[in-house]
Formats: sequence, C-alpha cells, structure tokens
Amino acid sequence: MSQQAERREHSRDVGPGWHCCHFYYRFDRSGLSRLAASEVGEGRGQMIAALDPAAAGATARLQTFVVSGHKADFGLLLMDPDPLKIDAVHQTLLSGRLGPCLQPVYSFVSLTEVSEYVPTVSQYAARLIHEGESESSPTYQARVKAYQARLAVMNRQRLTPDFPDWPAICFYPMNKRREVGANWFRLPFSERSRLMTEHGRSGMRFADQVSQLISVGIGLDDWEWGVTLWARQPQYLKDIVYRLRFDEASAVYAEFGPFFAGYVMPAAQILQHCRIGD
Repeated sequence: MSQQAERREHSRDVGPGWHCCHFYYRFDRSGLSRLAASEVGEGRGQMIAALDPAAAGATARLQTFVVSGHKADFGLLLMDPDPLKIDAVHQTLLSGRLGPCLQPVYSFVSLTEVSEYVPTVSQYAARLIHEGESESSPTYQARVKAYQARLAVMNRQRLTPDFPDWPAICFYPMNKRREVGANWFRLPFSERSRLMTEHGRSGMRFADQVSQLISVGIGLDDWEWGVTLWARQPQYLKDIVYRLRFDEASAVYAEFGPFFAGYVMPAAQILQHCRIGD
C-alpha cells in the first residue's frame, strides 16, 4: 500500500474530529460604568449560566480562563460535533445584558484531527525493522501490540480530547512556511514525517508537565493550525515553546501568530478577578 493510500485508510479508521473555537473578549469599562448595579448583576448571572460546562445543553467541552496582559480579559475554548452549538455560546454572551460591554478581540476556528504524521501500526512496525528489530523477535511483537493499543487511546484523545486539570493555558496559531528554500509543502512526505517525528520526541520530554492539543484551521481561518498548551505552571509553557523552536520543523518552517496566555478558572471567578460587579 502506498503512503498516500495508507493515510487515507488511516483517516477512515479514526473518524472525524470535533469542531473547535477559541474566543477572546475584553470588557468595555466605559460601557459597564453606564449600567445600573442591578443590570450588572443580571448580566453576571447570565454569563455564569452560559459558561457553565455542566449545564444542560452545554457544548461537549467548555473551558474558561482569564487572560494575562492587555490582549484580552478572558477567553473560551469550546468543542462540539456541532459548530452552530459552539457559535450559539458566543451569540448568547453578546445578546445578554453584558453583551454591549463585551468586545470580541480574537477568535480561531478549527477542527480536531489525527495528524497524517502519526504513524499507523504498519508504519510503526516498519520503523522498528528499520531500527534493527526482527519481525520474529518477541520484543518486536510486544512493541507493535503495545503501540496498537496505545494508538487507539491517543487518537481518541486527539479527536475528542479531555482537558487536563492544570491551571496554566496558552494558545497560539501557526503556519508552515511556503518560501523559496523553505517550502514545507514542497517537501516529500517522508522528509516531513522525519521532521515531525523529531518534533514529537522533543515534546515528549515535557509529557508530565505540559499537555498539548493541535487543531487544524486550514480552510476555516487565517492560520493553518492552532496550538493549545496546558501546564502545571507557566514556567513549563516557556520551557516547551523555547525547546521546540530549535527543532528543524520549527526553526526553518514555522511561523507563529499571537500568543494568549492565562489561567483556567470558572466564569464566576473570572468576573470577580476582572472586578465586574460584586
């Protein structure tokens, strides 16, 4: 089977991903100052209800976080099989009592996916043989069997991810370069796969410190991919981004958009942190 045919077969095996959207907002303090205390209180209640991940009818995944710096006050990460269900959360916020005082400052629309660079079981087996394993060896058989079991779990997490219970979060969009002498899309698949394997191994060094979600925005937004990172502490976000930039896949071929960093917290705590009402 050719590599292209194998990738098509692999995509059928893992199934479709979820729709994903990152939203970022800033409070209009001037507008808030013109609202009565009762109106702010009403708006707080509406916002807390709209952003309750346990509410009936909530999106499959809903996470809220305060944003550090001036780019935004707070952000949302929403995922669901239905893109309109995701957008309905955004529209609910804008149509609520606090809606006129919310300024959307950024969004990124994407889909979860299993990357074409994730080896299938047969590709993994072929890599082991290339590295010197023998098909008849017990070690080879055990490693292939273990990878097959692990792959199903990893692919489910890539397509329908559970969010880690870690406080620090960072998001940034990125592209692969299309320049003379550094055109990612003119490289053969085998070379791109080699570079991404190196990139993945670098990331695995942070497996107990950082969790990563890659979503694809090709055809949906201005940037090709979105990277969401969760960490046990913000230091680890700096460490992993710095380390990965030395990989050839990043150093030569990657372009990065704006970074949004913050801290996961429920809507009521975000309102308190931002001094909105009581």
